[in-house]
Amino acid sequence: MEGIQVSLTQTGPQQSISVIKVGGYIDTTTSAELEHALSQLIKSNSYNIIIDLGNVDYISSAGWGIFISEIKGIRENKGELKLVSMIPDVYDVFELLEFHYILKAFDTLDEAIADFDSNTLNSGIMLQSSENSEQSGSTNMLSSSHDGSGGATAQADGFDSGNENIGTIEDKLKQIIIENPDSGMFAIIRSLNSPRYGSIKLGFFEIRKYLKHLNLDSKKKRVDFFKQNAF
Repeated sequence: MEGIQVSLTQTGPQQSISVIKVGGYIDTTTSAELEHALSQLIKSNSYNIIIDLGNVDYISSAGWGIFISEIKGIRENKGELKLVSMIPDVYDVFELLEFHYILKAFDTLDEAIADFDSNTLNSGIMLQSSENSEQSGSTNMLSSSHDGSGGATAQADGFDSGNENIGTIEDKLKQIIIENPDSGMFAIIRSLNSPRYGSIKLGFFEIRKYLKHLNLDSKKKRVDFFKQNAF
């Protein structure tokens, strides 16, 4: 089993956000170093923390336990702990353990920083204000809106309405699934990023959110959707 690499940097407004970058495997034999780094931040009253897991290949229950055990104290001090850049295998375990109900996860460091910014500047304000702040900091050139039913929709800037499918993300995903019901997550991401669908670039987590909203977040559900709508 490989070891672990842990490094610490500061970022965000006035360097107020601490970023712990981790690499390797986080298990019972390696988690102590990560736990120490996190504990030192908390002892120094640094409560806005991002854990960059982009180079982490595996997290054991001991590793997940570090984040969960510290989150209550961090939030009691009006801080937050966010996870970024999990690879698909790690994210699958994260979701399987239902930690996504406890911790926020983002595709990129910039997205996590933007979320801190909105929370800091708009503390106690409506969720809509936070969403608008995140949207203004987005780098994927999408403009978001809400349809009358309350479901999230999005269109790509400059999307050619002459394409055979309409401009909402949800409808594009449905069309992709009807044509290729066996597609996995990365195949869906590639299809959505093709010229036919407006070259829309969304990360793994964002696609998962859309598919969850549509109740199409597993291959079985997508195949069932295909059967109901293709015949």
